[in-house]
Amino acid sequence: MVFLFITLLLDAIGFGVILPVMPALIMEVTGESLDRAAVLGGWLMFLYAAVQFFSAPIMGNLSDRFGRRRVLLLSLLAFGLDYLLMGWAPTFSWLLLGRFIAGAASSTWAVANAAIADTFAPEERAKQFALLGAAFGGGFILGPVLGGLLGELGPRIPFYATAVLALINAALGFVFLPETLRPENRRPFQWRRANPLGALAQLRRYPAVIGLIIAWFFFLVGHNALPATWAYYSVAQFNWSESQIGLSLGFVGVLMMIFQAVVIRAVLDRYGGAHTALIGLVGAAVSFFGYALFNDPRWVYLFLAIGAMQGFIGPAVQSIMSARVPADAQGELQGALGSVLSLATILSPPLMTGLFGYFTGPSTPFYFPGAPFLLAGVLCVMSFALFVGPLRRS
Repeated sequence: MVFLFITLLLDAIGFGVILPVMPALIMEVTGESLDRAAVLGGWLMFLYAAVQFFSAPIMGNLSDRFGRRRVLLLSLLAFGLDYLLMGWAPTFSWLLLGRFIAGAASSTWAVANAAIADTFAPEERAKQFALLGAAFGGGFILGPVLGGLLGELGPRIPFYATAVLALINAALGFVFLPETLRPENRRPFQWRRANPLGALAQLRRYPAVIGLIIAWFFFLVGHNALPATWAYYSVAQFNWSESQIGLSLGFVGVLMMIFQAVVIRAVLDRYGGAHTALIGLVGAAVSFFGYALFNDPRWVYLFLAIGAMQGFIGPAVQSIMSARVPADAQGELQGALGSVLSLATILSPPLMTGLFGYFTGPSTPFYFPGAPFLLAGVLCVMSFALFVGPLRRS
């Protein structure tokens, strides 16, 4: 757990470091305005997710065959090299190549969660999943703040810093990471199961799992509005600098870490996994509607605090699903979930950044930077309605 926590902490720092500087970097290599840069940024996220959609089941199934350690170390090494490439990129095409490589190797989240399922009893997994979520929150504290500060030196500097962190992470894993998958729980690699449709078809044997995945998907489409558009939204709405963007995301990270390391344990013990997930969805919906409808930065920080409750959703739902899947298919489950996450990220960033570009561009009928968050709030309400049935059966 210590190493997995550090791994996802450094991974999240790397993810958060680049968020405040992406608008400036895209405008630098393309010469486009902010509204066009937002749309291009959405397509970068689309490419990453599209490649991840196909690669996540492959990596998850490979970890069921060869163990978690090898696959995790491969991903960390690829991420380090990818951030070096993106920091150097002279044109937008090179940024596209970098996102392709990152998507192909992105399996840290899925493999780490599979390692949790290898190690802990079903009733303990929700709290351990939450602890890894807290690592992501901790990385979100340091990453955007660091990215905002380094971004003042130039939009490429955070990418080089991220590359160093990822390579250090890979070196630490090579020395300290143990294998968690026992030989008797391994199974042969099969291509028919190592693709998104095949992985999801295998999960049809567990109807409650499929129902939860569908509801979770709608939440993820809405959730991706924040990372996809926040940097552009805060520039358009409040004229924030890179450091102010980084500090706001760092604020989110502090609260996410607190909620997932401390608060969720008390909520799970009192209400159980199903109600904990629904509480998180209510917090997510309220926060998104708040971003859309209030344009005062003080109100925005209040809604960022409320939105931290969405950190409840993933750990609670994952624990319910992993308890219904056998030991030799935990990697397959996490790979399938990775594909669902990727599919949401394929659809959401172009949709959300496209909405932002339309409602902030010169041809818009009215100026409304919060349009993506209004749609995200509606999707969270839909997700809540879809969650109720499968959670009650679980």
